[in-house]
This record gives sequence, structure tokens and C-alpha cells, in this order.
Amino acid sequence: MKNTLKLLTALAIATVMGCGNSQQNLNETSNTDTTTLNKPDRIAQKITPSIWVETTDAKAVADYYLSIFRDGKLKEHHTYTNPPEVGGGKFETATLEIAGMELSILAAGPFQKFNESVSFVFNCKDQAEVDYYWSALTTNGGQESSCGWCKDKYGLSWQIVPVEYFDLINSDDPKVREKAITNTLNQKKLILSELK
Repeated sequence: MKNTLKLLTALAIATVMGCGNSQQNLNETSNTDTTTLNKPDRIAQKITPSIWVETTDAKAVADYYLSIFRDGKLKEHHTYTNPPEVGGGKFETATLEIAGMELSILAAGPFQKFNESVSFVFNCKDQAEVDYYWSALTTNGGQESSCGWCKDKYGLSWQIVPVEYFDLINSDDPKVREKAITNTLNQKKLILSELK
């Protein structure tokens, strides 16, 4: 029962994370330790992906992604205390910007798990960029999969794809399409030179 209540509390917090007046709402309704960075510089983004990680340290998760996506920045970090009726304990949220996209992190413990039905496609300009992101996401606890898919150390699925790949699999030439698709099935990390 306590786990269900903790889950509901975390879901309620996750719901207000993206609200336009979230800072005011959160400070009025929860016991928080709050760090807000560059709040006026929010991305005008209608949909913000929110990921639930199986830890309670959102700052560590944000630092991990910011170490990979070096052009990113931490925008907000909040620590919450669950009410006593749900067993107390702390959990955290963070908002960061990576590759021009705002991403919300809910670090509320092991109640939800990632699966491959949701993944982030990262469009790379060339093979060097594919190599960098593939390596960064699969080392230190990440996992290679097939056809350009991998998981990071938190279990989030990524598709690391060179943009030229889409030209190949959608080519007007059936031989080009067939070679690209057939060779994709034999690869883990996409190797552009082998797909052409």
C-alpha cells in the first residue's frame, strides 16, 4: 500500500513538472529543496519527454546525460519529501536541455521500467557522430542492441542513426534500399559505409 501511495505522489509531482507555473505550484504544495537555473530561458516546447528512472538521484542522471550531450544544460533540480502517510523518503526531479530538446527526469525509485516501445532517435550528421554517441551511451553500463538501437545505463533505448541512412532506405533505387535494409539487420551500430 505504501508503495502505491509513493507511486501516486510521484505521479502527482510528475504531472505538475511541466506546468507553466510549476515553480510556484511546487513550492506551495510540497516540502522541497529547489534549484532553478535559467527559468526565463525555458524552451518553447509543447511536448516535453519525461523519463522515470529507477533511482532517487535526478542530479546524477542529469549529470550523466550532460556528460554525453555536451551542449546541454541543467535548467531545474528539485528534491521532494514524501508525506509521512506514504512512508516518507525523498525523490527528485530535474529538467535539462540536450540537443535543443527539453527533457524532464523523475527519479522516484524502482516503480516503473523502460522498455523498447519508447526510444529516442538521435540523428547524427556523420559516422564520427554515430561512433561517439554509440560509445558514450553503451559504455559504463549501457548495452548494444541491433539495427542502430542501444540502451544507456539507465535502460533508456536510443536509435543512433546517421541522417544519410534515411536517404538510403527511402531511395528510389530498389537495389540501394534493399542493400541498406538487409545490411541494417546484420549490424548493431550502424556503419554507413556498409549500408551504401
